[in-house]
Amino acid sequence: MGKAAPSCATGAEQPRRRAPRRPSLPALGLLTALGLLLGSGDCQLQIPCRIQKCTTDFVSLTSHLNSAFEGFDLEFCKALRAYSACTYRNSKVCRGNLVYHSAVLGISDLMSQRNCSKDGPTSSTNPEVTHDPCNYSGHTEAREHQEGEETLLPTYLFCGLFGDPHLRTFKDHFQTCKVEGAWPLIDNNYLSVQVTNVPVVPGSSATATNKITIIFKSYEDCTDQKVYQAVTDDLPAAFVDGTTSGGDGNTKSLQIVEKVSGEYIEMHAEYIGTTVYIRQLGHYLTLAIRMPQELVMAYEESQDLQLCVNGCPSSERIDDSGHLKLPVMGQWLPQGGAAHAQSVYTLETAITKCHEKILVKDIYFHSCVFDLLTTGDANFTAAAHSALQDVEALHPREEHWHIFPSSGGGGVGKGRKFFVGVGLVYLMLRVFL
Repeated sequence: MGKAAPSCATGAEQPRRRAPRRPSLPALGLLTALGLLLGSGDCQLQIPCRIQKCTTDFVSLTSHLNSAFEGFDLEFCKALRAYSACTYRNSKVCRGNLVYHSAVLGISDLMSQRNCSKDGPTSSTNPEVTHDPCNYSGHTEAREHQEGEETLLPTYLFCGLFGDPHLRTFKDHFQTCKVEGAWPLIDNNYLSVQVTNVPVVPGSSATATNKITIIFKSYEDCTDQKVYQAVTDDLPAAFVDGTTSGGDGNTKSLQIVEKVSGEYIEMHAEYIGTTVYIRQLGHYLTLAIRMPQELVMAYEESQDLQLCVNGCPSSERIDDSGHLKLPVMGQWLPQGGAAHAQSVYTLETAITKCHEKILVKDIYFHSCVFDLLTTGDANFTAAAHSALQDVEALHPREEHWHIFPSSGGGGVGKGRKFFVGVGLVYLMLRVFL
């Protein structure tokens, strides 16, 4: 889990460094280098590296410029800054791409040669297209119109946490973890989400979430920093400062909507295209979030401990990287081993109870069965059911809603056969870990 995107080794040559003997040489030198860049091979990335788009835009911005004309330096520097900004936006997903690193070096050389400042106005490939900076969907529509190409992967990603706790990462990996105490789910340049988990049953590794803290970081004129905090039996419909929205009174680019008093709230952050659902079911909290993938990836290397992005650390995982060694039932059942669970459910009654709410026997169904056997608390049935409903409401791809257990570890899709008896052996064994 949490594997880095594969790198691309293209073998592209480095742009040649030329002394600016005449005004036209830097531009000609870069265009020569760009021909090498555009001719390099493509590579399949989990999240696409769009360095070629950055390069193509730069060519279109500078191909008509004439170094003999007044204002050449100003326009060329504006185009370079736009090129630099584009490479910065792709820095994380293009980290192992040689074409990307060649472009970065070439930009640095040219900015030095032309005495371009790093700060200042930038060129636009389509200046007549405008967007509301506090409306992410409008911004992306304008950008897609400028770029003239379709996004290769889903724009939005989903993460959810519920029950014991069961974690569904942005990569659609499903894990069951211990993670007692405070842990970061998300920590990027726009949003931080931290959960606190406490033991559910004495003698078991099972924990559940009793506190959620969310920080919406200040963003341009769209919102000041807003902090939200929920704890068991206190699910407020307001931020800690008493307000229910961010931004000015007209736009409300960030707002909280109370759906069921004390039980269910939604947060809508239009300026970053993000939606958050928080519920209280019984004594514990659940969380579901949808966020644009480019914003999910906007974080520094020091912020890599994010459960929604990279999953739980291996030391906190109950399963072994998704591969489950399932011995024959009875070999792992110690004398009196179930005493600490204090469950009123048998395997048969737990299956029946969960099937009342969850008809598809996917990982949410099996998580429900496990939680009932572990805790005996019927509220965990509602938690699993609500978690699946949140997936159906927020996950962008219907074919990925259901995850079915498999020996390969956390597959996504429809129609996978799963032998219930074997899967439930794992759930039974998990009680005694």
